Amino acid sequence: MSADELLRVEGAGARRGGLSGVRVLDLSRLVAGNMATHVLADHGADVIKIEAPGRGDDLRRWRVGGVEVFWKVFARNKRSVELDFRSGEGRELFLELVGDAQVVVENFVPGKMEGWNLGPDTLLARNPSLIVLRVSGWGQSGPMARSPGFGTLVEARSGWAYMNGPADRPPTLPPLALADMIAGLYGASAVQTALRQVEVAGGAGQVVDLSLLEPILSILGAEAAQFGLTGTPTERSGNQSSHAAPRNVYAASDGGFVALSGSMQAMAERIFRAIERPELIDDARFTDNDARVAHRDELDAIIGGWIGGRTRDEALARFDELGVTAGPLGAIGDLFADPHVRERGSLVRLADASLGSVAMHGVVARLSRTPGAIAAPAPRLGEHSDEILAPYRARREDRS
Repeated sequence: MSADELLRVEGAGARRGGLSGVRVLDLSRLVAGNMATHVLADHGADVIKIEAPGRGDDLRRWRVGGVEVFWKVFARNKRSVELDFRSGEGRELFLELVGDAQVVVENFVPGKMEGWNLGPDTLLARNPSLIVLRVSGWGQSGPMARSPGFGTLVEARSGWAYMNGPADRPPTLPPLALADMIAGLYGASAVQTALRQVEVAGGAGQVVDLSLLEPILSILGAEAAQFGLTGTPTERSGNQSSHAAPRNVYAASDGGFVALSGSMQAMAERIFRAIERPELIDDARFTDNDARVAHRDELDAIIGGWIGGRTRDEALARFDELGVTAGPLGAIGDLFADPHVRERGSLVRLADASLGSVAMHGVVARLSRTPGAIAAPAPRLGEHSDEILAPYRARREDRS
């Protein structure tokens, strides 16, 4: 399905995917928890958003032009229940739901769930096979555990922002909720690992302690090892790389941009041939990767000069002819016309009651036997309250 085709959803219907039959109670707000449950829902899990009555998930208030676009994307395939689960009947109904669930996801400040007498001990007593995913800024332990832990603070403290941006400018934060999204992906993976353990270990559940800090540390790669070796952190270098050259974005004569990477020796030599400078292969400044990194500004001037004398498409045609790892730099709008994106259906348009349709990414991981699917649009606040809670209320009445 291409981005021009309309994916119509008449209702939730039968859940499809490898996680069909898994029920997830999502108490989280904003991005990290929603990212984790978004992945689980795309692959068939029945994700029930437990939302504060009359207010709902704060992600609903991240709007563009008055439209809750973030909610429409990251709450697809989910169901919504309005429920004050902290006390009274709401608490009892929530615990009834816990008894039939496989996963609970929460991202309150550590200690908050325990303060409501709904910590892991209480939840696991009700359902010993339960997986409890606890998302927080700094983790459930340590001196910062109860400190504010928004993604911005994590991106700053982790060393990620220090490495990001041009050398002559201050450190640069990401223009999106990067720490939360990375943590959400780790959370989805951890939940699936824990579910597998329930299957093979006789039904014992467990608690997953997921901070925003540690996932973003993991994507810094060898940064800690490098610092341990040299005593210096990686400094900002814009689009250049501290460990491989050439690597940059270069301006073409028509205002377009070309992204290029020559991190392998064979590719660097191919680039020199493509820009009609084969003698650079034996130039002492560029003869191997260490030399190229040491002289990367000189190398960029040579490559940038060649690309700057051509249009973007002329430069890319030459690189394509010689098999160089180069490509166009584009904005999201360019992807709607991208033949590869269109053929694979990487972007889809989901039918939407208020807008007609909403463009969004498709299901990411493509499983050959149990593929995920977009089975339902993002729910209205409390849309499924009666549907989900009625059986539990009836059960409680029968017992009373």
